[in-house]
Amino acid sequence: MSDVSDWWHTAIIDMEPGRITLRGHPVEALIGNRGFAEMIWLMITGETIDGPRARLLEASLVAAVDHGPQAPSIAAARMAATCGVGLNNAMATGLNMLGDVHGGAGEQAVMLYERIDTSADPLGETLDAWRAEHGRFIPGFGHRFHKPVDPRSPRLLALVDAAAAEGYVSGRFARIARAIEARLATERGKPVPLNIDGATAVIHAELGCPPPLARGLFCLSRSVGLLAHAWEQQCQGGRNKGPTPPGYRWTYDGV
Repeated sequence: MSDVSDWWHTAIIDMEPGRITLRGHPVEALIGNRGFAEMIWLMITGETIDGPRARLLEASLVAAVDHGPQAPSIAAARMAATCGVGLNNAMATGLNMLGDVHGGAGEQAVMLYERIDTSADPLGETLDAWRAEHGRFIPGFGHRFHKPVDPRSPRLLALVDAAAAEGYVSGRFARIARAIEARLATERGKPVPLNIDGATAVIHAELGCPPPLARGLFCLSRSVGLLAHAWEQQCQGGRNKGPTPPGYRWTYDGV
């Protein structure tokens, strides 16, 4: 049976009848003793997280749960709910829309912060090099709706500052984010606020989270909003709701 048992390899779970261990911890010892954010970190990294570090992770998850039906992922989940699918299907519809443009900025911001952290070049040169590679947008900064401040970002950075003051995180990625924000404001002559993606990226970088996991954590957070909106839409009713009311039409520019 070794060819069968060796088909999958995992250090996450060991299980047999009457016994379940997750990352080496009996599940009954975790239930009631670990918060959900702590459990997420344990499952993903295999490491424990507690105290101010766990509270930072939880704060990042709380902050990104929702941004309203104008967000494509939320709108898609609500539309799916009017098509007669289950909540899981509606959630998956929205979740599958979280890509490089909508939902990926946190991952990209962690990559940028890490590059700046290890670079000997001046900040402006590093940002110019990033733009040359990825385009003119700096991930994690600027917002279509929240000007001049994204209300979520100062609160998250304040929590990072408090944890850094007590020695639980370094605080250097918060300094990097603030330096970028100041540089962009100087370049453009107006505030370019650190947004939710940039602020949660600070926390993820401070906790040592690899960039791809930053996107995964955002997806976990936004799944809460997807569920809430899909459930609300089911309760409200409605059938086959599209992206605009029926009285509006698209622009036809064909023959």
